Amino acid sequence: MNLSFVIPVYNEEQSLQELHEKIVENIKDYSYEIIFVNDGSTDNSKVILKQMTEVDKNVKVINFRTNFGKSAALQTGFNKAKGKIVFTMDADLQDDPKEIPRFIEKIEEGYDLVSGWKKNRKDPLTKTIPSKFFNLFTSLMFKLKLHDYNCGFKAYKNEVVKSVTIYGELHRYIPALANAQGFSVTEIPVTHHKRKFGKTKYGAKRFIKGFLDLLTVNLITKYEKSPLYLFGLTGIITTFLGFVISLYLAVSKIFFGVSLSNRPLLFLGILLILVGIQFISIGLIGEFIVYLDKKKQKKLDQS
Repeated sequence: MNLSFVIPVYNEEQSLQELHEKIVENIKDYSYEIIFVNDGSTDNSKVILKQMTEVDKNVKVINFRTNFGKSAALQTGFNKAKGKIVFTMDADLQDDPKEIPRFIEKIEEGYDLVSGWKKNRKDPLTKTIPSKFFNLFTSLMFKLKLHDYNCGFKAYKNEVVKSVTIYGELHRYIPALANAQGFSVTEIPVTHHKRKFGKTKYGAKRFIKGFLDLLTVNLITKYEKSPLYLFGLTGIITTFLGFVISLYLAVSKIFFGVSLSNRPLLFLGILLILVGIQFISIGLIGEFIVYLDKKKQKKLDQS
């Protein structure tokens, strides 16, 4: 199997047949499989996908009972993908299958992950402007400069999709997750079309989720192996501030007779010390969990 395509589908009945035809048209020299993950569609997508499997034996369909989200759909598809190169695409025809050979060329140059860049994006300003800030901030945080982290059009070596684990809304950060594991990442400009059918499935809440997931990815890429470095450092700083405040109040009381009964600062100092100790404790518990996990893995490797 040369190529695998993992395509999440949610209410895209009008575009599925055309998408399938265009993909097949551009991969005539390759053996392939197309894995459509029907993410709880409520339109006629399920029926159309079933009809596709009867016409093309290389089409596989996974049906979710309800809408679990793009990350869950991609992860399920990744688990099933057998191709040496794995593509992800959106099902709305905004990604152009004519770009597939260019992705393959980049993979053959030695890159592990090639991400698309919608350089001339055909979306409203309500999506493009926030996206620019998101990509800039994400690039700075993870020290991986990409113009379009959230482009759904990507190509991966199979080992990449078998190594990364995504859930929630972490599909936006797959390049960062792969880069943190030592895989080489690059991007290429791709043609982007206006949405031909239906409407976008993403609302304003994606910005809040995106920020929270940014914190999650930052945690698991930088502190997965040593959680104490994050929680311990935070705890030490917090405890130190609480100690300084408490010391200041103690000196004020002992040497200057200042009353502490009406000083909110006293409660702040105590609170900071307690919170700091809790942060350090969380870090130690995290280290213990990592240790037990590694110990368990070592036993499995030896057995």
